[in-house]
Amino acid sequence: RQAACDAARADVTQAQARVQATKVEQDRTILVAPFDGIVADIVGELGEYTTPSPPGVATPPAIDLIDNSCMYIEAPMDEVDTPKIHAGQVARVSLDALPNQVLAGHVKRVAPYVVAVEKQARTVDIEVSLDNAEDIKKLLVGYSADVEVVLESHSNVLRVPTSSVLEGNKVMLYQPATQKLEERAIQVGITNWEFTEIIEGLKQGDQIVASLEREGVKAGAVVTAESNNEKPSKAIGK
Repeated sequence: RQAACDAARADVTQAQARVQATKVEQDRTILVAPFDGIVADIVGELGEYTTPSPPGVATPPAIDLIDNSCMYIEAPMDEVDTPKIHAGQVARVSLDALPNQVLAGHVKRVAPYVVAVEKQARTVDIEVSLDNAEDIKKLLVGYSADVEVVLESHSNVLRVPTSSVLEGNKVMLYQPATQKLEERAIQVGITNWEFTEIIEGLKQGDQIVASLEREGVKAGAVVTAESNNEKPSKAIGK
């Protein structure tokens, strides 16, 4: 009789263990979000089983959850420029989705390692936060963006379009007296994709050729204005 009681107790213990194991498995079917956010994607359907990935390969998440309370822009920078960039620097952000708008921001973080090697070019990711809360609301995860970090800025300077500067720091200057083009050497200061600072070689109001790719643009060429919209560019103070 004692043996039967012991066997019954063992059966009860095993049954309790099976119940506990079933509860553990049941708990694994419930996913709890680790933070507030937006569900971007759900992988799979109701009732499906998740197939584990091979060893060393991460299992894809069942749900892609986006934390939209901390939006920022991530951009690759050439390793040559990275030593000049640090957290806190002013940045300007342009989005394809928001044409003709430049959003103000600042560098939030510079990655301490090279993250990509493409065609022998090594890049380092930086993170940029927008300064205006209203601008942040315009962002959607996945937007493409161009980021320009301001390394240095000068005010009250003479500047010309960067596209108008020839190799070797020269411009095509229009001489109204002769209506001809003259190749003029200039000394430049800081520059970006849009404008180049002029230190010497031009004065405010000088007219230069902005469309250097046009046929016939060379020193000594006679200039004829085709319309009011095609006059040579002017060197401007800013």
